[in-house]
Amino acid sequence: MSYLAPSEFVTKMVDAGESKIFMSTRDTIIRAYMAGAILALAAWFAVTINVNTGQPLVGALLFPVGFVMLYLLGFDLLTGVFVLSPLALIDKRPGVTFGGVLRNWGLVFVGNFAGAFTVAFMMAFVTTFGFTQDPDKVGAAIGNIGEGRTLGYAAHGAAGMATLFMRGMLCNWMVSTGVVGAMISTSVPGKVIAMWMPILVFFYMVFEHSVVNMFLFPSGLMLHAKFSIMDYLIWNEIPTVLGNLVGGLAFTGLTLYATHVMTQPKRQAGKTTPPRVAA
Repeated sequence: MSYLAPSEFVTKMVDAGESKIFMSTRDTIIRAYMAGAILALAAWFAVTINVNTGQPLVGALLFPVGFVMLYLLGFDLLTGVFVLSPLALIDKRPGVTFGGVLRNWGLVFVGNFAGAFTVAFMMAFVTTFGFTQDPDKVGAAIGNIGEGRTLGYAAHGAAGMATLFMRGMLCNWMVSTGVVGAMISTSVPGKVIAMWMPILVFFYMVFEHSVVNMFLFPSGLMLHAKFSIMDYLIWNEIPTVLGNLVGGLAFTGLTLYATHVMTQPKRQAGKTTPPRVAA
């Protein structure tokens, strides 16, 4: 298993962020669409396992297969570009602007939502035999998730909103660690192992992932769960997106960049400034 030192894989993070900002609209949308669809399939898969086995840990252990597949295929999640794209701006890469970062985030959001929504419709159709009967036990479980994670937060008011935001932060701390984990190794088995561990943590701990929720909540609405579109947006998606942004960037992107890039010795006229050593 080939391992890259932190200073090496953090440079890869910045390079990846730069490439995503300059990617064409067409490619950005396609890659985001496929990422949203594959992650939604993995969420459906994990809920099915939980319902059929009654063991949430089993679903959490197997859910990362979706993340692994989409990453190895080069697709993009909003949670990943929240961390990678700003690093190219912070590193002052030529041609990278704040507007370019926002464009990348916006396109990936649209693509992720479209992909997740496609699978949400397919799931709702399949679990109701084309909307001709009530949903099966998996469909009913997904509807209950939507109710519990919108109205459940709303029942606690400001404290519920703060809890939702914090769960979003914790989620992308783990998910973005999975993104970075794939850069730690140059072998496929190494990448898979490094990605699997933090994704398992996020899913089992029921943290809030904006793209997974793009599947779960529209699914619930299609299956006539007892919450509204505004409940979904205000009491889940919007705070989750913001929490994902803050958590991933603060706990993963900026911390790694600050300690492994900003503190690197600078070369001037053939001389190297010795790195500072903590007392």
